[in-house]
Amino acid sequence: MAGLLAARRKKRRLKAEINVVPYIDVMLVLLIIFMVTAPLLNLGVDIDLPQSDAKSITEKKDPIVVSVSADGTYYLAEKAGDNQPIDAAALESRVREIVSGNPQQAVYIAGDAAANYQQVMNAMVLLQRAGVEKVGMMSQPTAGATR
Repeated sequence: MAGLLAARRKKRRLKAEINVVPYIDVMLVLLIIFMVTAPLLNLGVDIDLPQSDAKSITEKKDPIVVSVSADGTYYLAEKAGDNQPIDAAALESRVREIVSGNPQQAVYIAGDAAANYQQVMNAMVLLQRAGVEKVGMMSQPTAGATR
């Protein structure tokens, strides 16, 4: 009888291990779901309004700045302080030359606050046709901004 009790105790021995395989399966499924849905969440357009408290962007190189005046005239500045008036066709071809040589070149639009919104959008379309993938909008800091 003593041997029979010892055999039963061995059969009823509890395992103190956690089976983590189901948790790993759940985590892999969640990882796949996030990998599929993450690219779909980037649908917005980031812009700065003419007056804002936005922080300044610091770049190693001088960005290209396309300015749109109140009367709709385009100006191109390839270097800081070098604003040259330019027509739409010349603007598109010049920016295409620059971007083809350096696809990571930063390009910003500085629209006059009194400029028509359509004129600023036309400048964005010209830049898109020239091959610029990302366009930044420039703004003036508000009067009371301390940054």
